[in-house]
Amino acid sequence: MSLAHLLVRQARLNPQRPAIFNGTMLHATAGQWAARSAGLAQRLRDAGLMQGDRILLFMRNHPRYLEVMWAAWWAGLVVVPVNAKLHTREAEWIVANSGARWGFVTADVASEPLAGLEQQIDIESAAADALFAPVPDAFAVPPAQRELGDVAWLFYTSGTTGRPKGVMLTHRNLMTMGLTYAVDVDPIAAHDAMVYAAPMSHGAGIYAIPHLMAGARHVVPASGGVEPAELFELGRTLGPLSTFAAPTIVKRLVDYAQASGISADQCAASFKTIVYGGAPMYVTDIERALRVMGPRFVQIYGQGETPMVGTALSRAHLSDTAHPRYLERIASVGVAQTPVQIRIASATGEELPLGEIGEVLVRGDSVMAGYWGNVEASAAALRDGWLYTGDVGCLDADGFLTLKDRSKDLIISGGSNIYPREVEEALLTAPGVVEVAVVGAFDAEWGEVVVAFIVANPKLSVTAADLDAHCLHQIARFKRPKRYVFVDELPKNNYGKVLKTALRERLQQEVLKS
Repeated sequence: MSLAHLLVRQARLNPQRPAIFNGTMLHATAGQWAARSAGLAQRLRDAGLMQGDRILLFMRNHPRYLEVMWAAWWAGLVVVPVNAKLHTREAEWIVANSGARWGFVTADVASEPLAGLEQQIDIESAAADALFAPVPDAFAVPPAQRELGDVAWLFYTSGTTGRPKGVMLTHRNLMTMGLTYAVDVDPIAAHDAMVYAAPMSHGAGIYAIPHLMAGARHVVPASGGVEPAELFELGRTLGPLSTFAAPTIVKRLVDYAQASGISADQCAASFKTIVYGGAPMYVTDIERALRVMGPRFVQIYGQGETPMVGTALSRAHLSDTAHPRYLERIASVGVAQTPVQIRIASATGEELPLGEIGEVLVRGDSVMAGYWGNVEASAAALRDGWLYTGDVGCLDADGFLTLKDRSKDLIISGGSNIYPREVEEALLTAPGVVEVAVVGAFDAEWGEVVVAFIVANPKLSVTAADLDAHCLHQIARFKRPKRYVFVDELPKNNYGKVLKTALRERLQQEVLKS
């Protein structure tokens, strides 16, 4: 049993049902999707790829993203999705670490060959057309027999060490997520449509699983990204859309609706459900979103290590304005989803009483199998059956989880995770940089932005423009600092550790004075 059987089931039941759209144009019915994925799976096998081998997806959102994913699972392979914003060098590190043999790319994302791949296929090329050619009978190509505990999705998430860690998600993990969506997030009907505006390499992409389970439609915007006018029009044309969005995307949709004079009732013609996550949303922002667009929001909290499954703040909870603790509830991330348990633990791992703040722990069938090739990190994150998330929060008597802070120095900007160590390591290779400390600063649009405090060699001329250009050659564009602050020295404790709290306080004081 594997995720491939979801596509087999729909192709048998409803082969003529429209399944994948490129904008408003039909790209594939369920039967065509299966025939193309089965054909690609067979050709991958013929090329010598074996069950358990990894294939890399480094591309913008594209209808063929879905076909490649299910072809991989049909062939018994592991999908390695890579953020399209990453620098080539960062993607090559993932190639090397995962041992990916083939890569599927778009030329705008991977403009040059990635070192370490045996084959790199531009999915818009003639070579790709041949690979994706449908077979006459998809069911004549039997899906690989995989166990539910086998790895299906190897997702790289940054760590405090500055190097990404490969989260091993199994067929069971993703099946659990898919079934849970319909119970705790949003029921799905066959006439529904999931639109992929947020990156398909992350949570939006795996939300294809519950929508395929229900036989719903899958829509990739022609732009491949977040264009509010395009999304509203797509919804009006194809029917109300469901989507996953970081709070920054929600804000763009709300801004557009308000500026365009689109009423909440008119928003309902374009959007059925907007699931938001990746970062907490401020109370004032969700209140405004509900006021402008109406009751079509659901919040989820999860991590790459427990994909999209942790807690959920339902449409009903967000709409229950008469509840005496309404403001507290909408400031939370909701209650534990059905297949998991949540608890709050002390630094020694002991469960804390309700209301006390500690580390958030998750247990259940959605929790990862571990980190790829990293026994030490796996042992630190998975203890006694619990996932130690590194997030800090508290539970109330009704089971609502409120996140307070992060035990790591993670920066969440526009829904993307940025770890300071990665940025610091890049900046420390720049000529003239003696010391550096990177922190996040509040930003109304992005949630947080990256700020770098720099101690420079007084004998050399170092400018913000120099550092910005240097970062472009080292790390992804979205990880670059939005601001560089040059200081004579960094605040440190007696052990020489940089006091990042003092740097954050300095930034907060600047905001208060402005």
